[in-house]
Amino acid sequence: MGAMMGTILFLALVSLISHPLAKRFGRRVFLVLAGLMAVALVVFVSLAASVFGGETLVEHVEWIPQLDVGLTLRLDPLSMLFSLLVLGAGSLVLLYCAHYFDDGEVGIPRFAGVFMGFATSMLGLVVADNVYLLFIFWEATTIFSFLLIGHVLRLRTANSAALQALMITTLGGLAMLVGFVLLVQAGGTPLLSEIIADPPEGTLVTVAVYLVLLGAISKSAIFPLHFWLPGAMAAPTPVSAYLHAAAMVKAGVYLIARMSEPFADVPGYRWTLVILGGITMLIGGFRALRQFDIKLIVAQGTVSQLGLLVMVIGVGDARATFAGLVLLFAHAVAKAPLFLSVGIVDYSTGVRDLRRLSGLGRRMPVLAIVSIVAAASMAGIPPFFGFVAKESAFAELLEVGHEHPAAYVALAVAVVGSILTVAYMIRFVWGAFASKPGVADTPIEHPAAAGIVFAPAMFAAFAVVYGLASPLLDPLFRQAVPASPLGDPEHLSLWHGFTLPLALSAGILVLGVLVFFPARKLAVTLPPPSERFSGSHAYWVATHALDTIAIKFTSLTQRGSLPFYLAVILSVLVLALGGTVLSVQQWPDEISMISSPVDIPIAIVMIVAALFAMRARTRFQGGLLVGVTGYGMATIFALHGAPDLALTQLLVETVTLIAFVLVIRRLPAHMAERPRRVTRGFRLALGLGVGLVLGAVAVVSLGARIADPISLAMPQLAVEGGHGYNVVNVMLVDIRAWDTMGELSVILAAATGVASLVFLNTRDDQSPHLSRREARNATRAHLLRVADPEDPASRMNWLLAGSYLRPERRSIILEVVVRLVFHGLLILSVFLLLSGHNAPGGGFAAGLVAGLALVARYLAGGRHELRATVALDAGRILGIGLALAVTMAIIPLFFGQPALSSSWVDVDLGPFGSLPLVTSTLFDIGVYLVVFGLVLDVLRSLGSEIDEHEEEDHAEFQEEVAK
Repeated sequence: MGAMMGTILFLALVSLISHPLAKRFGRRVFLVLAGLMAVALVVFVSLAASVFGGETLVEHVEWIPQLDVGLTLRLDPLSMLFSLLVLGAGSLVLLYCAHYFDDGEVGIPRFAGVFMGFATSMLGLVVADNVYLLFIFWEATTIFSFLLIGHVLRLRTANSAALQALMITTLGGLAMLVGFVLLVQAGGTPLLSEIIADPPEGTLVTVAVYLVLLGAISKSAIFPLHFWLPGAMAAPTPVSAYLHAAAMVKAGVYLIARMSEPFADVPGYRWTLVILGGITMLIGGFRALRQFDIKLIVAQGTVSQLGLLVMVIGVGDARATFAGLVLLFAHAVAKAPLFLSVGIVDYSTGVRDLRRLSGLGRRMPVLAIVSIVAAASMAGIPPFFGFVAKESAFAELLEVGHEHPAAYVALAVAVVGSILTVAYMIRFVWGAFASKPGVADTPIEHPAAAGIVFAPAMFAAFAVVYGLASPLLDPLFRQAVPASPLGDPEHLSLWHGFTLPLALSAGILVLGVLVFFPARKLAVTLPPPSERFSGSHAYWVATHALDTIAIKFTSLTQRGSLPFYLAVILSVLVLALGGTVLSVQQWPDEISMISSPVDIPIAIVMIVAALFAMRARTRFQGGLLVGVTGYGMATIFALHGAPDLALTQLLVETVTLIAFVLVIRRLPAHMAERPRRVTRGFRLALGLGVGLVLGAVAVVSLGARIADPISLAMPQLAVEGGHGYNVVNVMLVDIRAWDTMGELSVILAAATGVASLVFLNTRDDQSPHLSRREARNATRAHLLRVADPEDPASRMNWLLAGSYLRPERRSIILEVVVRLVFHGLLILSVFLLLSGHNAPGGGFAAGLVAGLALVARYLAGGRHELRATVALDAGRILGIGLALAVTMAIIPLFFGQPALSSSWVDVDLGPFGSLPLVTSTLFDIGVYLVVFGLVLDVLRSLGSEIDEHEEEDHAEFQEEVAK
């Protein structure tokens, strides 16, 4: 395992354990997490010398080769720069979190885990070379950002903003995935580096590139999809700082930087990005001057700067890309301290409205200095890094404009947008820290710890150091972009002499100051801008229309009528499959209706039971008759050489019948009024249609087979690959174990769904636990006393909870029978479990047998008997079973084998033969526990809980009668 993959797995593990660590240590966990992320940063710094020395590090692990999906990571100078930004900024933001959050604050464990997952996904995104792996990390950042933006669950604005960000970025990501698929088809490789090195051409590639750009601009909040980013300010301030400085929104810029130079000649590419980026920059700048919330000033400023970055990099020349990367890092080291400073102001005063903030500069001088430095860098004032980056952008756009006129447009918009940047940065500093006439000094109600300023101060220090040491950074940024055949970019430096870019920078500063003063007054007097034609309004109109359509469609189809739902489903089945069957020409030459004379009486019984089920007047009668058809099917399976299927069908039918009986206890005994003649006719026709269509499908399937079925090789595969002679069981736990694992998850979800419909507060059984010692002592007391036939309490307790039952509900015969067969059923279940690999049985059937043993105890002794029989909670049993199955899937990976691979050893027992020990048996034990837990959960929800409700209702009725 290489350094990159090891670091990502390390951070992923840290994100998993962050939640329990945060629950144990509170906000101090952020110090630990910051240190662990700093360790990851050191690992990448150790690789920087070789990467910037010209070496490209590649790590690859096969994953799904059939789909060209592999774990391919690639570290070149560009991804190295972004990796250092992700890890460095993440470490400082986590350090800030240790002082920003209060001990005992709700959601800290969740925040810690999600933040670490977000950082890990962003790191994986910038080093992923396989486009499908890049997409996986891309969508992971989307999901984690959704959770971070909606961190404060009680705020509806946070929830709606999180949902808006999720919808926009997810749809863009799906479009990007389609673009990646088309690029892979055109380029013949899933590796982004190879696609870029030899870019394909053609109309298909043009479509693919624009789909990828759609994903990028949605992620980086570029017009017309820019509106989600200001709303994301509902997130905690550390999230905003990290999201804007080093993650999420920078992901789109990273992808554009990768693709701009090789695909710049795609028709309309340059102009699309320059126009959209320019509009975004101007919109963000103007809106920042209208804000009174200092956090929204910074947020709208981010929108503006993202537009600048996309516009400059979108020019599609290596020199412009060089300047764009320098701008990106200058923006990161300036924007992060601005957000963190806003967080400190909000934390200390509880106020973010600049009309109410006054005098903080005198009382928080260190924070004011940090903010001024960051704002000065954003405004492009020397000697800060922002000045160096903006001069570089102006110089390169002037130079590139000779070949690409779009660069001149970008330069003009950049100048106007930079004037707005100076104005809204002055507005931010003045609004947050200046003393305003007529406004009382804002009280500091919650003084922040001194250490909280460290992280923003470090970012601000970088803005100063990078500006002064920009010549030393120049070679790093040069290596991150391909060499341009038209010349090299100008070297980074604070001083290039009296040049046109310097004149533009000076003019921007002067005009920015002049714009600030009228803008400050106009912001108060002018009405707020109309949202009617904004992207945000269009989003809400679209989602409202979608909700309206969904409600109307749902009211049409979801009527709460099970017969209606079944009619719709079965009608679609008849029409779709029936039409397909009619178009098929391949029918078998011979059709054998029966294979054994015994089939005839079984079929007659099943048909008669089905007909009588249609005429049943009570629910219980109907359930029993339907069960007869199931038992008949089990008999047919047994007669045709499928004992496993027969056993499973028999057990499933029995458990289903019991669950049905438990449910109908709360329903009226008799069916509803008989439907009208038309309805009955429709149902009859539908039933006949389903039967005929499915029968025809079976016949056509047999006639369409032209090759030998794969099942012919199954017995040999079962022995050679699974070391078992029971083909059905080996398929479930080995050959098709992935399907089984998915089905276990479905069973778990179904059990949870059933429990949620019945239990009011918790699915845990809260009834008093009856210990076996107490039950045995009670039984011994009965044996020692002389039984009085007239005293019901003196009767023998054949079951643990027999004395808890009312005498009229006890059956001594049933109790004795259950006492005799219970342990035998459990032994039988264990036998079926262990022998199922080579004989009929297996974990599923064994779990059902054990479940039936529980059913017998419950029917004889009620809910107290069930509680005494199994003390463990059903949810825990289900979870343990699924965890065991998943563990057996993962363990082979540590030995270099595919997931769910089986191993075995035959233990020689001498005269007793040999005992085969197969690892898939442990997987089968997981199946056993899940099925057993499902039956227990059904009994406790549909049985015990309903019993308790009935007892409570009966007690309330008795009280009412007594009154």
